[in-house]
Amino acid sequence: MLKLHNTLTGTKDDFVPLDPNRVTLYVCGPTVYNYVHIGNARPVVVFDVLYRLLKRLYPGVVYARNITDIDDKIIKACADTGESMDALTRRFTTAFQEDMAALGALDPSITPMATDHIGDMIAMIETLIAKGHAYESQGHVLFAVESMPDYGKLSGRNLEDMLAGARVEVADYKRHPGDFVLWKPSDADQPGWDSPWGRGRPGWHIECSAMIHKHLGDVIDIHGGGQDLIFPHHENEIAQGCCAHGTEYVRYWMHNGYINIDGEKMSKSLGNFRLVRELLKEYPGEVLRFALLSSHYRSPLNFSAELLEQAERSLDSLYYALLGRGESVTAATGYTLPEDHPVRLALLDDLNTSEAISALHGIAARLNKAEPADKPALKAELLAGADLLGLLDADPTAWFQNKKAGDDDLDAAAIDDLVAQRTQAKKDRNFARADEIRDQLKDAGIQLEDTREGTRWTRA
Repeated sequence: MLKLHNTLTGTKDDFVPLDPNRVTLYVCGPTVYNYVHIGNARPVVVFDVLYRLLKRLYPGVVYARNITDIDDKIIKACADTGESMDALTRRFTTAFQEDMAALGALDPSITPMATDHIGDMIAMIETLIAKGHAYESQGHVLFAVESMPDYGKLSGRNLEDMLAGARVEVADYKRHPGDFVLWKPSDADQPGWDSPWGRGRPGWHIECSAMIHKHLGDVIDIHGGGQDLIFPHHENEIAQGCCAHGTEYVRYWMHNGYINIDGEKMSKSLGNFRLVRELLKEYPGEVLRFALLSSHYRSPLNFSAELLEQAERSLDSLYYALLGRGESVTAATGYTLPEDHPVRLALLDDLNTSEAISALHGIAARLNKAEPADKPALKAELLAGADLLGLLDADPTAWFQNKKAGDDDLDAAAIDDLVAQRTQAKKDRNFARADEIRDQLKDAGIQLEDTREGTRWTRA
């Protein structure tokens, strides 16, 4: 039985989908005005693992992750760069998808774009007005938070607490300081769409509710995102979805913890963020993925060079087990993890990825000590467990050969040439020259293994 920590209940609950033949999952995606940082990548990787697990458990899973391609930050970025909104958002959408693919994330079933759903947002806003949950004021349409008795149930806040903590001047077009914007006017220099309330554009919160209704239904199984989205974004989503359709909206809310840099929450305002695109120049994408999965998704993660180095060493040890010891290790085909397998059990327990990784190392330890006849089955077990985490999909030899070389290190072509020279020297019985090449490569940090299939090399 899959158990998930539900932010709404504050407890770890048994997951029972509305329809086991069509499990629905929605995760908030990026606002595409710049390259994404590693904090943006954490929910993508976390919920990619959940998606992989759900696909093993249920015959049909629909996973939607949106792209916000209309937002005030995008408008400002266009003004700064001189690009059109379409050109800028397409550029950064492509960059996001490339970066997430490098982290081993599967494509969602659906990637809805906000600007493709303006009509759906307008229709939902009209429904909210008709039901008395929204009102028009000075060209804006706002959700009336007092119209929903249990507004604040996700974050545990009430309207009095929100008022007490307010430190900003309340706009005069609001009836209540907590009312939030569903639609706002656009001036001549801003992008806008025709609506019953004049030319304008949607507020941020309405897009997810409208796209969930359009693609997944009135009520969905799981909604995920970062902890920072609990309030106000997800709180306001609940208000819109429940009040528009008179239903529950989302049954299980899941939120991943923050990423910290030197003990502080990573944020662009503090200037302590790391872009995924820049990190990928220094580390393989799988190292970043491993680092993001190394602690429980609900826990804060201290992101550092030490964490990445530890992740790379851990991956090296797993790939080295797959590499074998001078013999080819071919995986047994058709292997399926049993229901009581430690990797599977760890993930069924609220996506305990750190425990699942520990189980992978246990399999690798057994593989390292196994007799040749037992290696194929153990390799298959290791690969099957790793696949649930989106790990170990590279060729082991290529993993070590493709490690980033320093400026003064031999490149792959030069190493291949020296290996070929050594092979020829051995054929010519020029063992002195063969040993000389081996020593030269060893001094350069290159390890050689002579196998029946030939000589393989890895960077130390």
